[in-house]
Amino acid sequence: MLLPLILLFIFVLRWKENVKKKLGDAELINRLTGNNSSKNFTYKYFLQVTAIALCIIGAANLRSPKTATSGKRSGIDIMIALDVSNSMLAQDIKPNRLERAKQLLKILIDKTGDNRLGLVVFAGQAYLQMPLTTDGAAAKMYIANVSTSMVPIQGTEVSAALNVCNTALGTKEKKYKAVILISDGESHDEKSIETAALLAQNGVVVHTIGIGSVEGSPIFDPITNDLKKDESGNTVVSKLNEQGLKEIAAKTSGSYHLFTNADEVAAQVLSQLDAMEKKQIGGKGPMDYNTYFQVFLLLAFILLLFEITIPERKKKWAL
Repeated sequence: MLLPLILLFIFVLRWKENVKKKLGDAELINRLTGNNSSKNFTYKYFLQVTAIALCIIGAANLRSPKTATSGKRSGIDIMIALDVSNSMLAQDIKPNRLERAKQLLKILIDKTGDNRLGLVVFAGQAYLQMPLTTDGAAAKMYIANVSTSMVPIQGTEVSAALNVCNTALGTKEKKYKAVILISDGESHDEKSIETAALLAQNGVVVHTIGIGSVEGSPIFDPITNDLKKDESGNTVVSKLNEQGLKEIAAKTSGSYHLFTNADEVAAQVLSQLDAMEKKQIGGKGPMDYNTYFQVFLLLAFILLLFEITIPERKKKWAL
């Protein structure tokens, strides 16, 4: 970026000299333009280019290691299976089920410690959205972008979500693995119990979170900007299927939690996860850094302020 600016400056200087030559007698032109300061013009340009260079360095975010968690760490692998079917837009929990589920997951991610997290989204199909990682910031970014439009086929294929989670967790170890399934459980497929039994054989514990109300709630359709209706024109009411979610959790010796308050449910789930046997993870923990971009941006700001005060004309001193 700086090289074109320097070349542009050289071009402007030559252009100004050529224009002066074309205007007429050189001595007369110099007398007419005597108030213009070529030195000040150069100073102003130099300050501008230096400020841009400092901004570029600031954007590079230079940093140095500060602290790191040393010693042995322990944790488990956790796959999050999040229901993104249209029924998650029901507003029996404000603003809607999906948004509150995302709020809950952000709290879980902040308090997950050394555990690895992965994300699967599902409706009529299931997709691995994020493989196992210890990067909490990346996990929250994925969660923030979750929407019901991610899966085009509607439904609640819990078994498909559990299968994807099982594959992501691997079958080599028969412990240190868990799944957090968040869904309203509505119209879940019959294969989900069989799939849960398969996960149990692989040492996976499934903790389910039911989000919604047993009484049910209409589903807001963002496309029509109205409540969703069936083929007969009747308003569709989505109800929480607690029994199905309880059976899945029980099949894997997991726990079922009814969503009431995000902080309370997060604490309950974390308590269950903390009680699980953990595997040792060698190496250092997350690194903390000292960042220096503020210094470069401050210097650039000061230089630009100083550049504004430099006039392009020479000062005239009165006697």
